[in-house]
Amino acid sequence: MIVLDTHAWIWLVADPDRLGSRARATLAAERSKGIAAISCWEISMLVAHGRIELDRDPVTWMEESFQAEDIELLPLTPAVAAASTQFESFHGDPADRLIVATALTRGATLVTVDEKITKAKLVKTVW
Repeated sequence: MIVLDTHAWIWLVADPDRLGSRARATLAAERSKGIAAISCWEISMLVAHGRIELDRDPVTWMEESFQAEDIELLPLTPAVAAASTQFESFHGDPADRLIVATALTRGATLVTVDEKITKAKLVKTVW
């Protein structure tokens, strides 16, 4: 499984050329893609604060992107919540912690360009 960071999800749907070549190749080769549930909150917040614009309301955009890109919504489980608290040297952003923990508990590669995540080396990443 591949887990997409929030920005990677947005770019996959809206502008796939913004994804790195390794990320595109990995996504093309992997059949199973997932989104951490917290990414839905992140997109909603970005829209609410005017940091991004979508071509439709956020709920419709998210639901249609799950179908169009064959993406599984990955729940916030007790295992994910617990794992997200165990990253001693990682920054405190709860969304990033939950996204990393989601990938980690699934044994998945995380598609991200976020240097804070890639430098922490908590989970395999690709861009």
